Amino acid sequence: MTATYSKLPKKIVLCITGMTGCGKSTVAKKIAKKFRLRYFSGGDALKALALEAGYKSVDRGWWESEEGLTFLKKRTQDSSFDRKVDEQLLKWAQEGSVILDSWTMPWLLERGFKIWLDASPEVRAKRIAERDGLSFQKALDALEEKDAKTKMIYKELYGFELSKDFCPFDLVLNVDTLSPREVFQTLCLALDRFVFGSEEY
Repeated sequence: MTATYSKLPKKIVLCITGMTGCGKSTVAKKIAKKFRLRYFSGGDALKALALEAGYKSVDRGWWESEEGLTFLKKRTQDSSFDRKVDEQLLKWAQEGSVILDSWTMPWLLERGFKIWLDASPEVRAKRIAERDGLSFQKALDALEEKDAKTKMIYKELYGFELSKDFCPFDLVLNVDTLSPREVFQTLCLALDRFVFGSEEY
């Protein structure tokens, strides 16, 4: 039986992550709407801080642009941006009834149902190229640089290895051959069974 989502426990926390271009933000927003959860994105919060710092982070495809990669480099030298975002995400998590689109929350939060979406670099680069109007090679090059720096940031900041350490996750789903609709349907089935049908979350 499907849960009555309007009467869900307030403390439910979902975390969804995966490397850039795996489709996590798209499906997280759909899940938030279906299950009547609040949606918060660590990436959006970082872009807001970048905007305050003078970057043009509202542009489409900004993360893969030269300026976006420059900000990424700055974050490798100054952890205050990431720490500030994570502090806020942790506060939202404590309030409950949320889905967090974040690279760090699966490791920093002790509770919650945590999902990793796995996709190959080639599939992710193809999606980014189509989304942002880039050539496949340019998207792949930007993706490789962003992946490497992002992994370095969180390895140095918190000690975990992004895309290698899957210990925190309750569900790991390979999305290479799945459409966005199929990813959404699969996650909804899993959430109905393991979260909304359980007393644990």
